Amino acid sequence: MYLTIDGVEKSFSHQEKGQVKVLDHIQLEIEKGQFVSIVGPSGCGKSTLLYLVAGLEKADKGEIRIGGKRVTGAGPERVVVFQEAGLFPWLTILDNVTYGLLLKGISKVEARKKAVDMLKMVHLSNYLDAYPHQLSGGMKQRVAIARALVMEPDILLMDEPFAALDEQTRMVLHNELLEIWKKTQVTILFITHNIREAVLLSEKIVVFETRPGKIKAIFNSRTMKDGIMPNEVMFQLEKKILSSLQDEIEKVLKEEMGDDYIFKTGSLHRDSSGDLGSHI
Repeated sequence: MYLTIDGVEKSFSHQEKGQVKVLDHIQLEIEKGQFVSIVGPSGCGKSTLLYLVAGLEKADKGEIRIGGKRVTGAGPERVVVFQEAGLFPWLTILDNVTYGLLLKGISKVEARKKAVDMLKMVHLSNYLDAYPHQLSGGMKQRVAIARALVMEPDILLMDEPFAALDEQTRMVLHNELLEIWKKTQVTILFITHNIREAVLLSEKIVVFETRPGKIKAIFNSRTMKDGIMPNEVMFQLEKKILSSLQDEIEKVLKEEMGDDYIFKTGSLHRDSSGDLGSHI
């Protein structure tokens, strides 16, 4: 396996609760070039696991290996795309994308060529000289994706990158991300609350339990890369994923609402987006 997460555990200090375990013995294997999504209730450690893979945090126990080599810190083969685009507002779109290449020591001419080619791939070649404040939210995220991919990473780590966008913009970016994935063959680890998004994009969907985060179930899926699956097949897979999450969502609601919460079996119906955030 290309990316191996082997028995990883992680805790954080809390002022009132002391040590709080966020991840508990995570065991996961991801093949090179695979698109894997992680879904689960808020606070279950999805993003924490992504930061561990990125090398931005260190595990308390276990290890993460890429190509057999243990992850001990951040590295150029792993790039993160966050929910917020995080662009430099004083730089043009082209300069934002070339920034990392120049730091890497690539010449201005070569960096510009690579950046222009990547911006063409995300359909932003007409906005090279624009500034971030002149772009829509979806366009900013496309710049963020271009900025990440221009570094030619082996692994693209995406932490709810489309969560703040409207549904139509999401659909456009889903198609663009899948096209980029097909062209680059990059390995993608994708965090989302949106079940439908996970089903549409991923080859493998990992369902987390509530804190401390554990893997509860893993589902395999056809993606839009292979052609959009029939609605009924998609619906059935979404139902299976949501069913596996019902107990976890109940735990979160009971913890947050205490005695005010009364859970009714089957009350967690599927909405149009399959967004877990609608129920938490």
